[in-house]
Amino acid sequence: MKNKQKIKRITICLLITGVLLGFYSRKIEPHWVKYEQVNLTINHLPEALEGKSLVQISDIHIGNYVDKDFIKGTFSKVTTLNPDIVVYTGDFVRLVKDKMPLAELNEVMRIAPKGKLQTLAILGNHDYGKNFQDSTAADSIVNLLHGYHINVLRNESVTVQGLRIFGIDDLWGTNFNPAKAMKDYAQSKASLVLCHNPDAVDLDVWNNYNGWILAGHTHAGQVRIPFWGSPILPVQNKNYDQGIKRISGNRTLYVNRGLGHSIPIRFNARPEVTIFTLKKE
Repeated sequence: MKNKQKIKRITICLLITGVLLGFYSRKIEPHWVKYEQVNLTINHLPEALEGKSLVQISDIHIGNYVDKDFIKGTFSKVTTLNPDIVVYTGDFVRLVKDKMPLAELNEVMRIAPKGKLQTLAILGNHDYGKNFQDSTAADSIVNLLHGYHINVLRNESVTVQGLRIFGIDDLWGTNFNPAKAMKDYAQSKASLVLCHNPDAVDLDVWNNYNGWILAGHTHAGQVRIPFWGSPILPVQNKNYDQGIKRISGNRTLYVNRGLGHSIPIRFNARPEVTIFTLKKE
């Protein structure tokens, strides 16, 4: 009899724990943003940029899973930080019944945070529509962002007060051309790269680049089992889950966990806004 009561109590405890974890993973953590503070050290950084802030926002995934008000509220908080540079590292949308949710994205980007010096973006795989191969869909995202004075880098670069920022189009899209983006890279100049999918760092296309690469894409797997990690990651190199990664060629990869989600669940993988402080190497 005592054993039956013990089993019953254990079963009830497990059920309650499961319900609480489910509630937390669905209703709390997906909207519990962590504002990561990271020093971003760059060779040859101009004195004018020393101590300036660069905010990275990634993977907002506007569509049928992500609450627009959550993204808009986060955008409002980032705006109060008064950042010097803002970069968006791809995946602005998620298809809704095979259609691009441009009206919803337009509503959100009206209050998108802007940098005092520059606001830049690159595209992610979801910005290429169905099967990540619709270049017309990608163009529609670019046009919308341009309407809000966000400069979309498509295998090209821009210089911000002596810091050259390269933007590489998405690895899974139709316009991936890192060799074109990096052809004018010079080690004697301060440089930074934006690249949505971290798997691209393992390709031999970097023109001897050494420095930081800011990526997104993984969402840290959305579910991270303590002491083990993420059982599912959308990258070939499973080391590229989140945060800082030291990689070959004296390069540093930073994988942002993103604000939105592909499925409405997060556990031990909180959404993220990264606030970098520019430092001279």
